[in-house]
Order: sequence, then C-alpha cells, then structure tokens
Amino acid sequence: MQMQHHQLTIRTPEGVTFHLPLAGPVSRCLAWMVDAACILAAFQAFRALIGLMGIISTDISAAFATLFFFSIRTGYAMIMEWYWQGQTIGKRVIGLRVMDVNGLQLQPSQIIIRNLLRAVDSLPLFYLVGGLACLVSSHGQRLGDLAANTIVIKSSQTVEPDLDLILKKNRYNSFKAYPHLVGRLRQHVAPEEAGLALQSLMCRDDLLPAARLELFDLLAGHLKKKVVFPPESVEGVSNEQYVRNVVDVLFNA
Repeated sequence: MQMQHHQLTIRTPEGVTFHLPLAGPVSRCLAWMVDAACILAAFQAFRALIGLMGIISTDISAAFATLFFFSIRTGYAMIMEWYWQGQTIGKRVIGLRVMDVNGLQLQPSQIIIRNLLRAVDSLPLFYLVGGLACLVSSHGQRLGDLAANTIVIKSSQTVEPDLDLILKKNRYNSFKAYPHLVGRLRQHVAPEEAGLALQSLMCRDDLLPAARLELFDLLAGHLKKKVVFPPESVEGVSNEQYVRNVVDVLFNA
C-alpha cells in the first residue's frame, strides 16, 4: 500500500491493484456543511416537539433540548458511518467515504475514535485544527483520522456490470438442466456470496495466474457445499467455469 499524488494505491496479496482518489479539504468541508444542516434540522424538529413541555417547565424542555443536541452531535456521524459503511448523509451527497488506511473493513473502534476527536479537530472554530491537519498531511487526514488510522476517499459511482460480457464464455450451462437444484442454490447462496463470486469474475483478468487458480478453487469449493449437482453436470467443468455457471443461474433468473 502506498500514498502518492492524493491517491491511495493498495495492492492485495493476490496481485490486484486498486487506485482510490483521496478527498480534499474542500469536498470534506462541503460534506460537513450538509451534515451540520442535517443535525440542525433534527435539533429544531426535536425542540419543536418538546416545546409543549415548556407549558409545564421551561427548564425541563431546555434541558432535554440541550441533551439531545450534544447526543446527536456526537452520535450522528458514528451511527451513520457504521450503518452506511463509512458514509454520512453529507458524505453520500458529496460522494465521499471513510475507510481503513490499509483497505481493510472499517471497525467500530475506528469510527468511535475519529468522531470523538472531532472536538479537537473543530478547535478553535470551524474545524481550523482539522483543516490545517488535512492540508499538512500528505494523506489528507485530520487528527481523528490519524488516531483512528482512517482516510476519506472519493467514492466512485457504482456501475452495473454487463453480465452478458462477463458470461460470454458461458454459452452452455449444464446447471440449467436441473431447475430444482438451481432453485435450491438461489435459496442457499447469500447475496454477499453471490456478489463476491460476481466480483471475482469481473476482476479475474487482473489476477496473477496462481492467485486466479487459488481464488476460484476456494470459491468453487465453497459453492459446491451449498448444493450438490449430479456428476454428469460438473464433469470437465473447471472451478472457474463452475463459479461462472453459479453466477449465471443466480443473476439470470
């Protein structure tokens, strides 16, 4: 993994290289402004809701409003970044995402640390400390990111894969002769597993030969445990072809 020219480059053990553009201070500031507007809107709505309590006690309603403001200010980003896998409403609108600096799955402890340190990054006013840290850091990290070992990237727009192109070598699929087993396969394969199989086919040409064989050996071995097809349907079918057959029947219902 290396950082250069505002870009994160990650090379996996399988030989696949990913290039992810880092978010700059301007885009991060715009995302923060959207999030701040969301927090303010939620606070105003809550204050209006508990306004009726002012009839009984103005002090109680003010105390509830203050408690709610500090709770949502602290917990908003934590909840959003966990639920949306590194995104808040602002980051989703602007097209940003928080991720681990090594490309690993974002952990709850990282989300908590980076958001607790917002109090320091926001000093003395308008995220001056955090903004200066982003400008100085070659990775575009504020203090919370440095402590949590996270970065903020520009999230690329998801493009729907061309299944016809991916499965072009799959003119004949022996699995389709057994619709009852295909139906059982669709029930037993989770969406995450199907997505992983599809992604593997999409990036197969970027893999080193040994890594490609190992990857499809593991995937085919896992998928074969889901449903057992008759021997005649898998005879002469390579592990990569097996995964391609599975993807074909899963996504081309």
